[in-house]
Amino acid sequence: MIKFKLIIVLCLLTSCSDSEATAVVIQKPSKTTQEIPVVEDLGPETFEGLVDVKTYSDNIYVDLKYATEDNFMGMVLYERTKRAYLQPEVAQRLSYCQSYLTAIDSTLHLLIYDAARPVSVQSLMWNALDTVPVRERGKYVSNPANLSLHNMGCAVDITICKTNRIPLDMGAGFDDFRDIAFPNMETYYLKTGELTMDQSENRLLLRKVMASQGFRQLPTEWWHYNAYSREVARNMFRPLEVEPY
Repeated sequence: MIKFKLIIVLCLLTSCSDSEATAVVIQKPSKTTQEIPVVEDLGPETFEGLVDVKTYSDNIYVDLKYATEDNFMGMVLYERTKRAYLQPEVAQRLSYCQSYLTAIDSTLHLLIYDAARPVSVQSLMWNALDTVPVRERGKYVSNPANLSLHNMGCAVDITICKTNRIPLDMGAGFDDFRDIAFPNMETYYLKTGELTMDQSENRLLLRKVMASQGFRQLPTEWWHYNAYSREVARNMFRPLEVEPY
């Protein structure tokens, strides 16, 4: 059944490789979807040099999709992970993004779908697509041998939600790999009317907030943001190999 789901997904997927981003100096900023359930926050606040994002800002909400079946693989991949871990400086930058968002609208919160991803889980994703040639497979999942920025706690999948935890309408859901989810296709879908102005403005708000601290968006996923380039991250950090104990 899982492979059947993956075959369907692969017909829609394009590219999930990490985009380039530059390191930035941390600066403190100036002043109709389903409701997200509150998940009990378990596990250590720090792990392998990473830190729970909520230690920097309790206003950032978390709904780890790979701890549920609500993801492109349709299965639970995080058996123990309940916290969103990032490198400390990345978590701090994200907290400043939240402060900036709060200054814009105090009823809005960043909502994390995925943060640090263990290489062990990256391998599960990679191996689940073993019927796809290696050269093509890299379009859908980063090869664990090359590492993903998620593996180093330097990438985050994120959206904006209201205080009631209902996400803003972005015109496409998380792990939706249709072209309408591509930031670089927004102009086209605005012209066709398949992406509304409100949905576009919600994406632009997220982009503005994340860009305020130097996060760079993946051109094929409105929800994915990198804190550094892969080359910079490899020189600075060790990958997270396994889930927290």
